[in-house]
Amino acid sequence: QVQLEESGGGLVQAGGSLRLSCAASGRTFRSYHMGWFRQAPGKEHEFVAAISWSGGSTEYADSVKGRFTISRDNAKNTVDLQMNSLKPEDTAVYYCAAAYNSGTYRSPMLYDYWGQGTQVTVSS
Repeated sequence: QVQLEESGGGLVQAGGSLRLSCAASGRTFRSYHMGWFRQAPGKEHEFVAAISWSGGSTEYADSVKGRFTISRDNAKNTVDLQMNSLKPEDTAVYYCAAAYNSGTYRSPMLYDYWGQGTQVTVSS
């Protein structure tokens, strides 16, 4: 079992940056593919970024490509999301998630474990 806890959210002006971090418990963290999703009020979970268990493969939503970077440190059991050039439409609760099986990383259905989320608010 994997427990996930996000941190690093907050309030930032448009054009600014934030770095989210997800700390995972459990010795099997390195076996899991990791993803970041977000959910704005009244909307469904939206895929943001994903990284394979080894870190060798990444995938991004078109809306964040070139602005966000996902990375992981298997020695520290962490996965980070560096967010630059933030826009008001990036405002949402951001969740990290862990998936044991390979598949469509953009689908929330693939993921077995979820964190509680961290709020990101971007003001215009």
